[in-house]
Amino acid sequence: MPAPDQRPHTGRWFEDLTPGLVIHHAIRRTITEADNVMFTSMTMNPAWLHLDFDYGENETEFGRPIVNSMLTAAIVVGISVHETTLGTTVANLGFSEMVFPAPMFHGDTLRVESEVLEARPSGSRPTQGIVTFEHRGFNQDDALTCRCVRNALMHRRPDG
Repeated sequence: MPAPDQRPHTGRWFEDLTPGLVIHHAIRRTITEADNVMFTSMTMNPAWLHLDFDYGENETEFGRPIVNSMLTAAIVVGISVHETTLGTTVANLGFSEMVFPAPMFHGDTLRVESEVLEARPSGSRPTQGIVTFEHRGFNQDDALTCRCVRNALMHRRPDG
């Protein structure tokens, strides 16, 4: 495997991810009915709320099916990758918080911003550091639909 400085990357090195940095991601994504049905089916989630139009229309407060929140979270984090961690991360360490203040519906467009909350050098890995990101997803009406806090183990900028 090539050294971190030899791989093409668009992510930022640990040193570039300073607390307070906010990145407004260039990529946006409209979530379709097909996306929702496929993701919900692939992940073995049979909730009527995501798959049954009659149920969504007649038995929920939403009046229609809502997008699976795990799909929303996956797209929020996925959109962030190109401008935060692509080629510069070692591993995703986990999520400490994930909330969905408003639902996403078929046809809604998701935009994302990421903020660096914390960054600290790794105590056991001198060439790496731990960064805490807050990723926020908004629909086309600027309603917050997903907020998650995650820790990532990041490469430090290679010497050279």
